[in-house]
Amino acid sequence: MKAILCKEYGPPAKLVLEELPPLEPGPKQVVINVKACSVNFPDTLMIQGLYQFKPPMPFSPGSDIAGIVTSVGAEVKNLKVGDEVFGLIPHGGFSEEVVADAKRIFPKPPSMSFNVAASFMMAYATSYHALKDRARLKEGQTLLVLGASGGVGLAAVELGKLMGARVIAAASTAEKLALCQQYGADEIINYREEDLKTRAKELTEGKGVDVVYDPVGGDYAEAALRATAWKGKFLVVGFPAGIPKIPLNLPLLKGCEIMGVFWGRFTAEEPGNNMKNTMALFQLYNEGKLNPHIDKVYPLAEAPQALQDMMDRKVKGKIIVSMEA
Repeated sequence: MKAILCKEYGPPAKLVLEELPPLEPGPKQVVINVKACSVNFPDTLMIQGLYQFKPPMPFSPGSDIAGIVTSVGAEVKNLKVGDEVFGLIPHGGFSEEVVADAKRIFPKPPSMSFNVAASFMMAYATSYHALKDRARLKEGQTLLVLGASGGVGLAAVELGKLMGARVIAAASTAEKLALCQQYGADEIINYREEDLKTRAKELTEGKGVDVVYDPVGGDYAEAALRATAWKGKFLVVGFPAGIPKIPLNLPLLKGCEIMGVFWGRFTAEEPGNNMKNTMALFQLYNEGKLNPHIDKVYPLAEAPQALQDMMDRKVKGKIIVSMEA
């Protein structure tokens, strides 16, 4: 089977496509013939040695997969050969086969394509956990989403609207903001052309926003925190623009909360609650209320270019590496 491999840390151009031997499952594992794997920002960090988890070399990046079960371990009861599935693995998704723990793999709804299934879990589960479990977002509150046209950002826009919030989407281009409006954003801020704090305050008549969803970091984080209302909540989701330094007098003056959102650890620490969230998201999808936006599909050999496009912030919604492209 073919796989994209990282043999030394560096940019996507250092990745190589190689032939590897077939895989065998352990007692509690399954082997999956991968049909699609989405590209996520942590993949770009992992290949550079900048992620908190460092797989042994060589490794294949990619964690959000969809495919068909081809082999099951002796102790696996929930899946069988031939099942169409999707789920999360630590790494290895940019390959034609993966071995996965059966407990982290879910049956794919029949109405979902493999590309949609691969784009679904990380984006929606992260955003749902953030808004429901961490922020406890309420109907009528105002939600400011930074990086709103990205995978998790667009999911937050969509879910925020479903939860009854007034959603302000912030992104860097008119094209990206137009997509956010298609997904339900009530207001938009182009933070390349407008001052984020000033505009957010204007849109809330000086009150400030109730919840900030920040998957961007960098210079925008402090501006967004300054735009929060009294007792507002600031969700720390990711740092593609860099890890910000926040003046701690701001949460004191605003009586606000800064909350970490680490969905991966949530799945390990609270598997029961994560399962409930997953089932709720499945229900919303089956009701036609969630619609992942797939910006582009790349064949396996072009996975390095997909990662580079992610690093260059050329992506709206999700991009997919497809073994069938």
